Amino acid sequence: MSNSVLAKAKSGVTAAPASARAPLDERTLRGESARAAPVRNIPSELAVLLGEIERLQAALKAEQARAAALEASADTDALTGVFNRRGFERELKRSLAYVQRYWTRAALFYVDLDGFKPVNDRNGHAAGDAVLQAVAAKLRGTIRASDTAARLGGDEFGLILWNLSEADAASKAWALEAAIAEATVAWEGGTLGVGASIGFSMLDPSDEPGQALARADHAMYQRKAARKSYRAIGSGDQDVITR
Repeated sequence: MSNSVLAKAKSGVTAAPASARAPLDERTLRGESARAAPVRNIPSELAVLLGEIERLQAALKAEQARAAALEASADTDALTGVFNRRGFERELKRSLAYVQRYWTRAALFYVDLDGFKPVNDRNGHAAGDAVLQAVAAKLRGTIRASDTAARLGGDEFGLILWNLSEADAASKAWALEAAIAEATVAWEGGTLGVGASIGFSMLDPSDEPGQALARADHAMYQRKAARKSYRAIGSGDQDVITR
């Protein structure tokens, strides 16, 4: 008999057979103590997750609204509320793309105020600002919602009007000159007002934005020169200059 067997016999301790031993789980085999898994509250965790998603969505919408407001302000003339030159040039590009695709008719109007400098010189810039605001309001009230109005800088405005023939555009330019002449402002017991010289060009599918604007600008200067001639000889000035 081997020494190990004799030792066990002498001690009176006999090892249990392998088949009778308790099975060992994976954590016991890894040397870890067996502990019960924590109980999770799934509905509560889901509610917290949904709340966080809603918060992030609200924050995203707020940032998108803020970005849209900043973009709109970048394209808007702060004094008059119409587009500024940047916004107008963007709208002109869109309009030309539409004309090129669908071959629709649209006219670009260039408006330059007559007698605006004396208003500023005699009454101050606040008076000039009031006149510019009155002119912009008159333009907005005279065109359709689908049309575009902008202040291009100083006392110059631009318009894009849709679905006009060249004859219609000429008549509209004269009507706009008359409307601006009516845009008077009460100021320190008197009345301030200006005139306007308006030139236009029909948008062509082959136009680049700069070409269309330059044609309308040139037509405006022709119109301004003609109005000066008419006033010098006391004639009417209902003929509108166009290219």
